[in-house]
Amino acid sequence: MQKNIAWVTGGTGGIGTGICHALADAGYQVVAGYSNAEKAKAWQEEQKAAGYDIDISYADVTDFDSVSKSYAEIQEKHGTVSVLVNNAGITADGMLKKLDVDKWRAVLSTNLDSVFNTSKSCLNGMLEQQYGRIINISSINAEKGQMGQTNYSAAKSGMHGFTKALAQETAKKGITVNTISPGYIATDMIMKIKEDIREGIKAQIPVGRFGEPEDIARIVVFLADEASSFITGANISANGGQYMH
Repeated sequence: MQKNIAWVTGGTGGIGTGICHALADAGYQVVAGYSNAEKAKAWQEEQKAAGYDIDISYADVTDFDSVSKSYAEIQEKHGTVSVLVNNAGITADGMLKKLDVDKWRAVLSTNLDSVFNTSKSCLNGMLEQQYGRIINISSINAEKGQMGQTNYSAAKSGMHGFTKALAQETAKKGITVNTISPGYIATDMIMKIKEDIREGIKAQIPVGRFGEPEDIARIVVFLADEASSFITGANISANGGQYMH
């Protein structure tokens, strides 16, 4: 049985890169999903220069056929995916009063439909080998809500509902399904926010700092481990104490 192939959607982003590095360091053959070929190839070269041999695979995560094709290519090249990390996501913020339907659909499709598409693609292989780890990257804003993010909060909350239901379906099959809900992580997206606003956000975090991609990646590796088989259907909050429940 093969347990060392990890597929990370949104793998070339800030948190995605941290996850890819941590899984590679833990001995996995990592495949990073991408949507922008030029960016992904440049990213892959950067990883090689840093000593990481990470494969890349294109998929439009909103499209089931595209995801299925990506999975088939990964399986043919590397073998059955044993660890799936659903990290692909976008934001398209706006108060509901002004939020157009295209922004609603884009966020729901990219952040939630994608989880169905990838999990469905991987599931048969995991069932055949009676082993798998599905790890869904949600958000603090799924737990507490966020003004101007009805679409994002709904999609990320839906992700954990999916986690809990699938965890029950696969619990006796050697497959665990869990969610991680990061708080504010110091990726390019956060660091581009105006400094005064950024410092205001940081002041709301009890530990006194933004998270690092490595903080999330460490949890991914823990949940991916064969020894973490008693944890399923769980949500692990990683937000520096900003939201406790």
